[in-house]
Amino acid sequence: MQTSTSRLFFIDAIRAWAILMMLQGHFIDGLLDPVFRDRENMVFKTWLYFRGITAPVFFTVSGFIFTYLLVRVPQVGFDNPRVKKGIRRGLQLLLIGYLLRTNILGLLNGHIYGSFYLVDVLHCIGLSILAIIGVYLFSSNRKKWVFPSLLLAITVLLFLFEPIYKQWSFAFLPEMLANYFTKANGSVFTIIPWLGYASIGGFLALLFTRFKDFRYLYPTAILLFGVIGLSLINYSSAGFISLFDITGIDLFRMVQSNNYLFIRLGDVLVVFALFMLARKYLTHSTVLKVGASTLSIYVIHFIFLYGSFTGMGLYRFFNHSLSPEVVIPGAVAFMLACTYLALKYNRHEAEIKLQLGVGLDYLKITGVTFAQQLRPMIKELSLKVKTIWQRFARINQ
Repeated sequence: MQTSTSRLFFIDAIRAWAILMMLQGHFIDGLLDPVFRDRENMVFKTWLYFRGITAPVFFTVSGFIFTYLLVRVPQVGFDNPRVKKGIRRGLQLLLIGYLLRTNILGLLNGHIYGSFYLVDVLHCIGLSILAIIGVYLFSSNRKKWVFPSLLLAITVLLFLFEPIYKQWSFAFLPEMLANYFTKANGSVFTIIPWLGYASIGGFLALLFTRFKDFRYLYPTAILLFGVIGLSLINYSSAGFISLFDITGIDLFRMVQSNNYLFIRLGDVLVVFALFMLARKYLTHSTVLKVGASTLSIYVIHFIFLYGSFTGMGLYRFFNHSLSPEVVIPGAVAFMLACTYLALKYNRHEAEIKLQLGVGLDYLKITGVTFAQQLRPMIKELSLKVKTIWQRFARINQ
């Protein structure tokens, strides 16, 4: 008996869970009054820990899904249709990332706010997709082990050397580019080290692809992910101290002093293991639809919470001012509302795009017709201006 993995339902479920956790995390973090942010409170402490898991899971799943689809087709290199689709997708995410930080009222006044240049989740995921494509193209004509090895190496190197490059200001770069590498100017995420989670996601996808017909794929994966994940969570810091004691290399001590990247990687692997364990119960159509609608949900939540385009979001009116009694049910309502609107949009996406296309075509036709009607008037006006100018020139000779 073979395990069918043509559709990995647990990945869709993880993605659905991650986007919902992102919604409630952004809502509570942005609107909860600081007086209630007691790190000694077990409830808040637990919420804060799980909120920290969300972004690593989201990046890892994004890298997993893209790489899994990238290598499923028989074509390789530039002949792979997923390469062009991936490039378009990566650039689309970059564009949407900047659009969501655009304030139309500011543009109308000829002003671009500094927040427009900051880098967020979509920018980093878009660049991560482009980076994975670059690694794929580089290794496409090489041995099969090169692609997964490079992806794993990217993760390890980015995570290991984070204590060093996080100190760099990248002042030699224009601020718009520097924002992709440093949080000094206010960027929420940076391509380093967050590319590392996307690349490990790609590595895991290649493992699933390689062993897709293995009869005991899921039992083995659950065991390995669980053991490695718990080991990273509980023992990676002590492991780096041991490496420092043995080698004397100060980098290992620096990693241990703020070992959040490897611990969060352990969290990601445990989340994967838990969702794989419950995979038989995660095939409901609504869960899968939510998992496939993460971009729409993210865009809608950004508009309503942070006020994209208008600046009139919930964050502006209730910034750090709500009590837990208000913010918790508010977060639940916010998740439900954003998800409902996104699913509604996706259900009618074709119709909406068709109507937008019709509208644009109408404007184009109207513009062409208006230009044709205006052309004789412009020609006549230009002749009159030319005649007047010639008379004026003769008078002044």
